[in-house]
Parts: sequence; C-alpha cells; structure tokens
Amino acid sequence: MRYLYSLVMFLVTPLLLLRLLARGVRSRPYHLRWPERFGFFKAPGFCGSLWVHAVSVGEVNAAEPLIKALQRDYPNAQVVVTTVTPTGTARVQQLFGDSVFHVYLPYDLPDAVSRFLKKIRPRLALIVETEIWPNLYFACRRRGIPLMIVNARLSERSLRGYKPLRGLLRSALRCVEVIAAQSHTDAARYRLLGASSRQVLVTGNMKFDMPIPEGAVATGTAMREHWGPRRPVWLAASTHEGEEQMVLEAHLHVLRRLPDALLLLAPRHPERFKVIEHSVRSLGFTVGTHSKDEVPSSAHQVFVIDAMGQLMPFFAGSDLAFVGGSLVPIGGHNVLEPAALSIPVLVGPYTFNFDEITASLIEQGGAMRVSNASQLGPDVLRLLLDEAIRQRMGRDAQRVFERERGSVQRVMQLIDGMLQE
Repeated sequence: MRYLYSLVMFLVTPLLLLRLLARGVRSRPYHLRWPERFGFFKAPGFCGSLWVHAVSVGEVNAAEPLIKALQRDYPNAQVVVTTVTPTGTARVQQLFGDSVFHVYLPYDLPDAVSRFLKKIRPRLALIVETEIWPNLYFACRRRGIPLMIVNARLSERSLRGYKPLRGLLRSALRCVEVIAAQSHTDAARYRLLGASSRQVLVTGNMKFDMPIPEGAVATGTAMREHWGPRRPVWLAASTHEGEEQMVLEAHLHVLRRLPDALLLLAPRHPERFKVIEHSVRSLGFTVGTHSKDEVPSSAHQVFVIDAMGQLMPFFAGSDLAFVGGSLVPIGGHNVLEPAALSIPVLVGPYTFNFDEITASLIEQGGAMRVSNASQLGPDVLRLLLDEAIRQRMGRDAQRVFERERGSVQRVMQLIDGMLQE
C-alpha cells in the first residue's frame, strides 16, 4: 500500500506544481521558495539538529513555548522549524527571527524527503498536532531519527477521513516513539487509528503554556484610553468566509442599543483582509484598519485587524471575544488567548477542533456557546450590558487556563529521556 501511495503522490505532482505557481502569483516570496517543497535548498551545515514541524499559524503558536524550551535547555543545538503555509512561515519569522532555521516541509515524495533529511540532519523530529506523512515517517525510522508527535490531537472528522488509509497509517504510526496526546479522547482516537497503547501518553495541551506577550495588557489598556475607556468593545477573532457577514449583522443588532459600540474584526487569512475591509465599508460602517490607523478611534464602528500575530493586545482591550471558525463548519480556533487574559469567550456550534478545551471553558463558566448566527447579536449585547457576568466569566476562564498549564514541562521530560538514550 505504501508503494501505491507513493505512486499517487508522483502522479499528482504536476497538480502540486500548478498550485505552487498559482499561489506564487499572489505572493512572490512564496513563489521564490517553491523548490523547498521538493527538498531543494542550501544545506545549513547542521549535525544533530532538533526539528519541529508545525503546519500553520495555530500549530506554530502551540509550539512556541516548546521551541523556546528547546532553545533554553539545548543552547548548542540548532533548531529547525518547518511549516506548510505562508502564514505559518510569517508567524515563525515574527516569533523567532533568525534564532531558528526555517524551511518549508517537502511534499511526501521519497526523494524530496530524503534530500530534506540529509540537509538538516536531525537527531530528533517533533511533529506538532496532526501531520501523518507515511514516507516521511518511514524515512525517519530508516535513518534512526526518533520521532514524536507532540500536542497530538485527532478529531472525529480526521479519524473518519483517514479510514481508507488506515492500514498504511497504522504502519506509519509504528515509526513513532511517543504520541503525546492533548487529551484522553485524542489518545483513544490515535489508538483506533493503529497506534499501540505503549506509544500513547496524555500530556495535555501545550497551548495552555503559551506566554502572554510582554506589554500586551498595558497596550490594551492604552488603546482603551484612546477609543474611550467606557466604550463597549467586542472582538471577533479568526473569522472565515461567510462568518464576517454574520458578525456584522450581530454588530448592527448591538448598535441599535449601544450606538457607541466598537467591533474589532480579525479575519483568519491575510489574503482576505482587503476584501473584508471593502465589504465592511459597503455596508455603511465607519471603518478603520490596523495597517492604516494602527488603533481604533472614537469615530470607528468597526476596526479591521489586518495584521498577523497582533491579537493579544486587542483581546486585552476588549470586553468579550467571539472566536471564529465556529459559526461555519470549520471546527473553531484557539479559545485560550482570550481566556489567558480573563476575557469572556463566545463560540458557535462548530468547535470540533478544540472540543475538550471549549467544553471545559463552557462547563466552568468561562465561555458560552451561541446556538446559531441569529443568536450572536443578542448574546453579545446581553454580555456587553452586564459587567458583573463578564467579570465572573473572565475569572472563570482564566482559572481554567491556569489549571491546565504544565504540558510543555511534561513533553520536555520525554524529550530529555529520548535524547539521553
């Protein structure tokens, strides 16, 4: 089955090239780096690097405390970070600059994988969350490179999607030394996929260990002074196509009762920033943007945060946060950033990407679930009008966040043991 899988990967290579060319039209830096997808890049001259793979922004954010722990505990080791998306690449550069070596992960073609591993020469491979590439995994085992899946999660949808390849994936997972799962549910799903019980441990979610950026709270407080300290403000974070319209309709509902209310709108994908700004203007809102205005003024009804990695100060300056990808069947995004700052959280019905975290926040009173788009406006308005409920939810959200910390320390203990062996 592995040979059949490799044959299919070779056959779709022309389509992958067309996709690279299409994306390169929109982003020239991405176009210039497409050879990396086939393992062609200048060898950095490492020997025994520590390699972390994080597919995109969310995974990079989750990996941040782990990468910093590796840099702290192994200062003489080169850290290599791979991503798949341009937004993930931008986030790596923003967080770590030149302190790590970044390269795009090659496609799962045997020759490309071989060239990649030969150039970075890792002594440990750490895959963040859910990235199972059979040829890559087999190549690591063949070269004696210990492989761990850290912060491992596996949604019910992914488990169903993997079903046709379960035999191949079972063999691939047997190349993994340790699967450090976020939760008991994730651990059970990995076992159903073919991992053995001895491989799978529950270490918790590393996102609870993310650092709060220095100065985020102070910046948020300063912004509130700028736009009006008593002004009702809510943030819609990581929204997807179709969701912004729902959020803007909810804001219209809020404005009827609170005409000075401000919506901070942060679309998930940078290529949609301009489209969203034009859409908001066409609906008649007074609009500001981060790229043009930096911070909202008292005149703005909607402020589009058209920048990556800038959300924490805006969370800190808000009264409550709606976390997107949850009113449409994307599966939701990270609810921990607002929770870390004691900000009440609202989510829609689709949170299968973060089931246990979201359920825990809701159960402990730090978050509320909005049943549908038409309910978002009334729920936001009710919370904006009730400071006592917001304060209680914020305290409960922050309590859950603090209670769950410690995953990175547990993962580092496993890493230390593997490196000593």
